[in-house]
Amino acid sequence: MFHTVRLAIVIFALLLCGATGRAAEATRIRVGVPTLNMVVIAFTAGKENGYYREEGLDVDFVWMSAPMALQALIGGSVEFTTVTGSAMPAMLAGAPLVNIFSSYQRPMYWLFSKPEINSVRELKGRKVGVSGIGSGPATVLAEVLKKNGLEGGRDVPLLALGRMPDAAAGLFSGTVDAAMLAPPFNITAKESGFRELVSFLKEDFVELQGSIVLREELLKSNPALVERFSRATLKGLMYAREQRSGTVAVLVRYLKINKTDAEKYYDSVREVMTRDGTVNERLVQKLYHLAVERFKPKDPPPIDRIFDFSMSKKINGQLQAVGWRPKP
Repeated sequence: MFHTVRLAIVIFALLLCGATGRAAEATRIRVGVPTLNMVVIAFTAGKENGYYREEGLDVDFVWMSAPMALQALIGGSVEFTTVTGSAMPAMLAGAPLVNIFSSYQRPMYWLFSKPEINSVRELKGRKVGVSGIGSGPATVLAEVLKKNGLEGGRDVPLLALGRMPDAAAGLFSGTVDAAMLAPPFNITAKESGFRELVSFLKEDFVELQGSIVLREELLKSNPALVERFSRATLKGLMYAREQRSGTVAVLVRYLKINKTDAEKYYDSVREVMTRDGTVNERLVQKLYHLAVERFKPKDPPPIDRIFDFSMSKKINGQLQAVGWRPKP
């Protein structure tokens, strides 16, 4: 009897050590993010709900501007980034990067100005703040300026202010006359008396946000790691779509905003979330051709070199097959 009990204790200790060892050996993953708002809710919800931990991943969000996140990805300082807009020029120029997942397919940006500016046309000669030149906000801004007979940089000076809080601070302080804002700063701007010139949710633009962009080399050398990260992120997206109260709580914690503003924010953008991290071929084609027209790359790579949602489709099929649903 004594030997049996002692053997059971030894086995339990070995199992405990093994479990502890596996936890200690969680693979560290760095993700370059330009914001911690609803744009990256699939990622923050994935972390808050332990989905990355379940995949044996220890995920760190590295907060930096979109252009810096792109450079960090290319240089190998981060394994993934969430930006597509800033990555598009580089990918069209041949940078070995690929987008395999997207949380949104419409731009979640608003163009706000000083109250005395009544229209986009009145921005001529006025300074407009963006997070970075070539970023997603700057790209869609250029298109709306073009529709109004203006050219960004020539008719309308564009100032790269860095992260989204810095762009908002530029507008609030008067450094710029208008700025491209993402939530929750659009809510703050409206409540502070600034004028909403454009809500890009209502415009016919395609913009992928909250994406998984990575180096082709990682996708080829360690597809299992990419799949684990993608599965946890997709679970985070599904949670954000289906669990309003829990997602609002995540926004309150990450953005340090009150519950009422977080609820307004959530309700305003949920409709443009993708269902499974993928975007249909028609919208991808539209985005690709607009980007080629805008950036005029000498020899652009084929579209399937830049966008490959096959892994996301596979993971979604697996989760559907087992009936996985996010718990409150």
